[in-house]
Parts: sequence; C-alpha cells; structure tokens
Amino acid sequence: MPEPISIGISACLLGEKVRYDGQGARAEHLTGVFADHFDYHPVCPEVGCGMGVPREAVRLVGDVGNPRLVGQKTGRDWTDAMRDWFETFRPEMENQRLCGFIFKRKSPTSGIARVKVYPESGGRPTSYAGVGLFAALVMERFPLLPVEDDGRLHDAGLRANFIERVFVEHRWNRMLDRGYAMKHLVDFHTRHKMLIRSHDVAGYRELGKIVAQGTGNDPTGLFARYHQRLHDALALKPTIRKNVDVLMHIMGFFKKMLTPDEKRECLEIIEHYRNNYTPLIVPVTIMNHYARKYDVGYLRDQYYLNPHPMDLKSRNHA
Repeated sequence: MPEPISIGISACLLGEKVRYDGQGARAEHLTGVFADHFDYHPVCPEVGCGMGVPREAVRLVGDVGNPRLVGQKTGRDWTDAMRDWFETFRPEMENQRLCGFIFKRKSPTSGIARVKVYPESGGRPTSYAGVGLFAALVMERFPLLPVEDDGRLHDAGLRANFIERVFVEHRWNRMLDRGYAMKHLVDFHTRHKMLIRSHDVAGYRELGKIVAQGTGNDPTGLFARYHQRLHDALALKPTIRKNVDVLMHIMGFFKKMLTPDEKRECLEIIEHYRNNYTPLIVPVTIMNHYARKYDVGYLRDQYYLNPHPMDLKSRNHA
C-alpha cells in the first residue's frame, strides 16, 4: 500500500457532529477504499472561527462576487472573523502539504459552487452562483490545489478526474522534495506525457516546450510555470476521443511487434471502448499486457497506464 496522500476535507463529511444543528453529514462514498489511500485532515471553518455547536445557521448576503457571511436570524456578521481565522489556519494547511480538498456542497462557508446568495433585505436568494467564504479563501490562496465537493464526487467522471489530479499533485510534491533540478522535471514530464495528453493535447505540447526551455533558465520560475500549466491541463476532463487518441499512440510503440491476431484484438478492444461498450480499464489492461510482453520500457513507466491503485476503480465505468 503506497503512503496515504494528505487531503483536506470538511469535517462534517466524516460524520463529525459540527454542523449548525449539532449533526454530521457523513459521506459514505468518501470512506472505505477511497479513504484507505488518503490521510484526511478534517476542518470545520465555522467552528474554527468561533461559532458554537449547535449554532445559528449562516448564509451569504449581498454581492455574489464579494458576499458577507451573516447569521440567518440575528444578522450577525461573521465575515471578518472567518477571514481572520483563515489567516491563522493557513500555515497549518501549508505544513500539511495537502494534495487536494473535498468541501461540503452548497455550504455558505465551504461550497465551491452553486451556493445561495441572499439580498440584504432578506427574502428569496438573488443568486445560486455563490462560493462559500472559506472555500473561496482556500482557492484564492492555494490556486493549484485540486478541489471538489462531496456532491460532484458522486459523478464517476468527476471522481476519476479528481483522483487522478490528486495523485499527480502528490507525485509533484515528492519530486520537489528532491530539489529543483531539471533532470527531475524531465523525468516527471516524460512519465506523465500520455496522461497529460488524455486531458489536453494543447497543454501536452505547451508543457513539452516549457521543459525544453529549461537549460539556462531560473528553475524555480520554470517549475512554477510548468505547475500552473499542468494544473490547467488536468482540470480538463479526459474524453473517449482523447483517450482513443492516446491508446492508438501507445499501440504504435509495439504495433510492428504484434501478430496479426494481436493487432486485430487491440483494434477491436479500442473500438469497443470508442463505442462506449466497455470501460477504459479494458483497453488500458491490454496495453499494459503488451507493454510488458514486448518489454517496452517507455510505456511501462507511463502513469497513464497505472495512474493510481487499482482498487479505486476510477476507470471501471463505461
């Protein structure tokens, strides 16, 4: 079992009774095998900034782009208290070296999208496009951190993309632990080429150019540029079309080694995936098989073929 990866998470999602009504909101899909690979760091920002349990419910009020956090009944303003607490909490987040964060959906403090924003005068929400105050602060101060909410993680595609991004971020941090040497970045990029290409072909090409500019340039700035572009590329979800492109590219490495029957088998399996008859794990398994059988070292090192532990099953959905 590889070392657990540090993930921030809203404490209520682990069942901690920290919600305004004194209850938890345990998310079963974030426990079990999923949790086996992550070292969760739970946090309740509302408790952190001084609200009790149980407490008055809060909501976002005012401008959707810069709302205030206030009590629903008393109108008490918690905005400054939340911002001040976050500044004391931020060093703890930095020390934890989080590789991702899972927020509570639609929460006025922790929702990453679709949060209700109310008018100053009360009444019905004027917008459903708000962002929770704590979540907004996290995303502003840690813009390259992969984030999701518990609701969106019910979606197989979004869940798979989040898992993949978290593992890439973990490998990025482990690489930085070895120092800002170009040989480390070259190795990182080489092993992630196919995976990046499955998300964003343009990003794949641009990242290759950034690595090629490494000689003679300030490594710190170059690494930062690479990390930003990598984040942007992986934020795009893989599609069947992009995966088929990568699978055909992989097949090209051992195409001349295959027997006619083996070649026909590979093409049939890729076509089944293209038509959404089988999940991605099927063609990836056959590519892994032939990469080992014909000893194609470059492919064996590609994280696309082995992006994370199999028991997460993120590629098992057609």
